[in-house]
Amino acid sequence: MPTLKDVAQMTSEVDRLSGELHTELTEGEIDFNKMVGLADSVSEHADRLAAAFQTMAQAVEASLASPAKNGNNESAASDDGLEAR
Repeated sequence: MPTLKDVAQMTSEVDRLSGELHTELTEGEIDFNKMVGLADSVSEHADRLAAAFQTMAQAVEASLASPAKNGNNESAASDDGLEAR
C-alpha cells in the first residue's frame, strides 16, 4: 500500500506535468503532439493517484469494520452492559 509520502510525491509529479502542459500552451510553440503526450501523462499519473487513495480508503474501512465483524467491539459490549442495568 502506498504511504502518504508516496502520494505526496505523486501529487507533485501531477503538478509538475500540469505546469509543463500549461507552459507549453501559454508560452510554447503550441506543439500539439507534445501537449497530447503531456496530457496523457497527467491522466496516467492522476489515475495512479486515484487508485492509491482508493487502496488507502479500503484499508481504513477494513480496519474500522474488522472489530465489529469479529465481535470484539468494546463499545458495543459496554453498551450492552448499560442496557442490562
